[in-house]
Amino acid sequence: MSAVYALLFAIGLDVLLGDPPFRFHPVALMGNYLRAAARIAPAAGRRRQFLYGMGMILIGGAVFALPWLVLHYLDTHILVKSFLIAMLLKPVFAFRSLLEAGRVVQQALSEGHLEEARRLLAWHLVSRETSTLDEHYVVSATIESLAENLTDSFFAPLLAFALGGLPLAWFYRFVNTADAMIGYHTAEFEYTGKFAARLDDVLNWLPARFSAVCIVLAAPFALLDIAGAWRTMRSQHGRTASPNAGWTMGAAAGALAVRLEKIGHYVLEGGENLPDAADIARCLRLILWAAGVGGAVLILIMAVMDVG
Repeated sequence: MSAVYALLFAIGLDVLLGDPPFRFHPVALMGNYLRAAARIAPAAGRRRQFLYGMGMILIGGAVFALPWLVLHYLDTHILVKSFLIAMLLKPVFAFRSLLEAGRVVQQALSEGHLEEARRLLAWHLVSRETSTLDEHYVVSATIESLAENLTDSFFAPLLAFALGGLPLAWFYRFVNTADAMIGYHTAEFEYTGKFAARLDDVLNWLPARFSAVCIVLAAPFALLDIAGAWRTMRSQHGRTASPNAGWTMGAAAGALAVRLEKIGHYVLEGGENLPDAADIARCLRLILWAAGVGGAVLILIMAVMDVG
């Protein structure tokens, strides 16, 4: 039961304290390693670049994940062990920060500060170019990111913890960080980052679908459209290039009855119109309920299986 207590403690720490300062955050350490390793990657040769990228991820993943195996053998009071595990689990997920990122974009828009909303969107949530987006597309990108990051920032690391303890949770966070940094179709990272991108797809396969179902189930609690969420998720999840992102984004589009669009890439038609600023608040309510529904299910399953 120590894993169940640890998960509850970790969620409590996130709610109360949020994330540590970035310079002390393990993601910053992961980023430092990835930047240093990427600087000395082979400049040419597809096979060499791919193998180097694979080695970079497997070595880095082992460095950040394997030390926590020692906690499995720690012999101390269950609550002490649980709290220690919770302290080490908290840095690999960031639900409070995700909600805050959505709120600051909404606040900027509500105050009429479109330029600031674009800046905040690019800083906190998306990697796409935001400088030319109008208000509706800023809102769409915000909702898309909130839905997708329910997987990456919350359920995926927690499911990894439930299945493989701290080592797997930290390994997931490392791979997801690597995908965000080098998993791009660019001349520099097309082959060096391919292993990270594909492994991230694999690790997110189950969490993305779990997250999407949680959004669907949460829709009535958030006073939104459960039938639309299910219908759009089922029929349109394949419209995105990612094999995973379309599930949660489709569910959110249907629940909110809005059209989500990344220009030149995909359109998810949960409704006819693009969302407006008020829809960010509705999405935040939906994501909060989805986290509650999914978190309760996960804790129940762990308790019944007596994980940890």
